[in-house]
Amino acid sequence: MIRKPAVAGMFYESDPARLQRVIRGFLKEEPRTEALGVMVPHAGYVYSGAVAGEVYSRITPRETYILLGPNHTGQGPAVSMMCRGEWETPLGTMKIDQRLASSVLGGSGVLQEDTRAHALEHSIEVQLPFLQMLGGGTFVPIILMGIDYQDCEEIASAIVEAVKASDRPVLIVASSDMTHFERQESAGRKDRLALEKLEALDPEGLYDVVQARRISMCGFIPATVMLIAAKALGATRAAVVRYATSGDVTGDMDQVVGYAGVIVE
Repeated sequence: MIRKPAVAGMFYESDPARLQRVIRGFLKEEPRTEALGVMVPHAGYVYSGAVAGEVYSRITPRETYILLGPNHTGQGPAVSMMCRGEWETPLGTMKIDQRLASSVLGGSGVLQEDTRAHALEHSIEVQLPFLQMLGGGTFVPIILMGIDYQDCEEIASAIVEAVKASDRPVLIVASSDMTHFERQESAGRKDRLALEKLEALDPEGLYDVVQARRISMCGFIPATVMLIAAKALGATRAAVVRYATSGDVTGDMDQVVGYAGVIVE
């Protein structure tokens, strides 16, 4: 099957030439690193594209990616992955890595193969044009919502074993925005609490602080899974490479959404 774009023309340009120009404007000449995992935002490019571009400018492109995103639509089971097919964007199609996806699926009793959560979800879709501009490749899409920390560990373990068994380099990408619709000062304070846990390579601390402090970080579960997996694969450091809010674009500091780019290596 071909999964058609759900948010082209809304979150990002639907015209291929304009989309390429926009993404080129976000990608900079930076030293690149062999990252094990990253966290990138997924809002409209006008708001979060510069933060995403900062991350993608600093990583060595891979042949395949595992993309972890939150479920904004509520459709499908709590853990939904697609194991076959292609996703279309204005820049062409990217194929799902069927062998890698099957390996991940087979390693966990929590994961379910299901397309419903993916049909209208934007959190993974908005990453694909960036990856296509880096050279494309294949990917595995996984949508997560409402699971406990033990399930995060199980999914991460399945990812780790699949990555170790793969004959190609794999990057784990967690898609998440930060605090939603609070004043700039409040969003910054809350987001710093979560980002400190990421930089400390503390996935359980991240999971706990988001819930204890009611931080509206929509992709904290994908970020938790990514961090557990990256640590198991040998990560020794993590760094926030850019933080911004929607207020930096709109000038409205009363109801901002936060965006952070993190590289784990």
